[in-house]
Amino acid sequence: MNTMRIDWHAKARDLALPRQAFIDGRYVDAISGATMPCISPIDGRIIATVASCDSADVDAAVRSARSAFEDGRWRNQNPAERKRVLLAVADQMEAHAEELALMETLDMGKPISDALSIDVASSIATLRWFAECIDKVYDEIAPTPQNSLALITREPVGVVGAVVPWNFPLMMAMWKLAPALAAGNSVILKPAEQSPLSALRLAGLFAEGGLPGGVLNVVPGLGPTAGKAIGLHMDIDAVGFTGSTEVGRLFLQYSGQSNMKRVGLECGGKSPHIIHADCPDLDRAAQAANSAIFFNQGEICNAGSRLLVDRRIAEPFMEKLMQVARTKAAGDPLDPATSIGALVEERHMQRVLDYIQIGKGEGAKLLLGGQRTRSNSGGFYVEPTIFDAVTPRMTIAQEEIFGPVLSVLYFDTPEQALQIANDTMYGLAAAVWTGSIDTAIRSSRALRAGMVYVNCYDVDDLTVPFGGFKQSGMGRDKSLHALEKYTELKTTWIALSP
Repeated sequence: MNTMRIDWHAKARDLALPRQAFIDGRYVDAISGATMPCISPIDGRIIATVASCDSADVDAAVRSARSAFEDGRWRNQNPAERKRVLLAVADQMEAHAEELALMETLDMGKPISDALSIDVASSIATLRWFAECIDKVYDEIAPTPQNSLALITREPVGVVGAVVPWNFPLMMAMWKLAPALAAGNSVILKPAEQSPLSALRLAGLFAEGGLPGGVLNVVPGLGPTAGKAIGLHMDIDAVGFTGSTEVGRLFLQYSGQSNMKRVGLECGGKSPHIIHADCPDLDRAAQAANSAIFFNQGEICNAGSRLLVDRRIAEPFMEKLMQVARTKAAGDPLDPATSIGALVEERHMQRVLDYIQIGKGEGAKLLLGGQRTRSNSGGFYVEPTIFDAVTPRMTIAQEEIFGPVLSVLYFDTPEQALQIANDTMYGLAAAVWTGSIDTAIRSSRALRAGMVYVNCYDVDDLTVPFGGFKQSGMGRDKSLHALEKYTELKTTWIALSP
């Protein structure tokens, strides 16, 4: 699709936005009647008022989901039929791709070109991939003695709560929904309060595709109300969460305070991006280093926010890095030519600006950016920002900023690079640029991260798992391993006649 030929501002003006929760197969107001404003970071305007759900709505959603699970209207359908329904939903999403992309851009300020070609396209691909898995994942027979037969079957865990962030609203929702539904579960989805629109529209598309009522419920609301209610609910069997490490800890607490529900977490990151002196292509590495931090405005959990450069190539590499970075600028998210959009909300923009001030105060050298931009638009934009002369213990080298702010550090030996890279509480992703296969393999083995890129960054697909070590979380999204979060293994031991 040629997005350059579309008048996205006109499409945005004509777009009907969903406003109600989706419970038991229909759109409904919050039981309390409460609403919350949906503010577009593009210009700071309220574009809709959306139902603000609380524990009463979560209760209603769980009752609906539990009833659907227990009567088997979804989990007991033949695998081929469940696959057919999910593929039909993917077709519905494809037919409404522009609508979904606009909702993503209006809600969280990402460039419309990215929303359409990355977020929506990837979400559709994810649903199709897991739909195709349904009739291709086999159970097992254990190698028991001849007088016994042991069956190992994978069964849906039950009612799943999915709590997703605002940076990739549709994609992160689908990373939870697709495997959970493919496994036969019922789901309660809580989108982030900053970005509820695409999740609400998605619920309707699932219904139109043939998903039975009650199998998917969507409860927009605040984290301390609706999110907490999901975490503490005694009749939710598992929670899949993506978001900050701080909130991830809360869900572990909620599990212990309630029914010990299973919790899968994909949390924060402070990913190291290591450039060795034998890097085979400094130009390509410089391009990747820019994309790794400025894509999606830096609002990405595996952003390469710490750039570690071998001191021997510091001068030529930094020249190439800055040459690319100076071409980057925040622009109108509804302009297809824009590659960097708005930050999700004013509070988050101020948080990013505060980190920039902390970096300057701690002695880091500001090479680029560092200011709010496009303020006349009313939106929430920050210039692409690069700090040089950062030391490992500086705040901007340790804490997740979640914005377009890059910290550059230097190392003298491969061992020092690994020590700096692992010197963080996070372990989501890492990257190594080197011409030596020995360095690549040794670095990959030593780096405490769930994903290690070699001579690239943020390159993967649905066949590989995504998740982190340490306080970046537990459990994996994507690939067949995602099914492990939403299924139980059952052993049936059969004693055979002598």
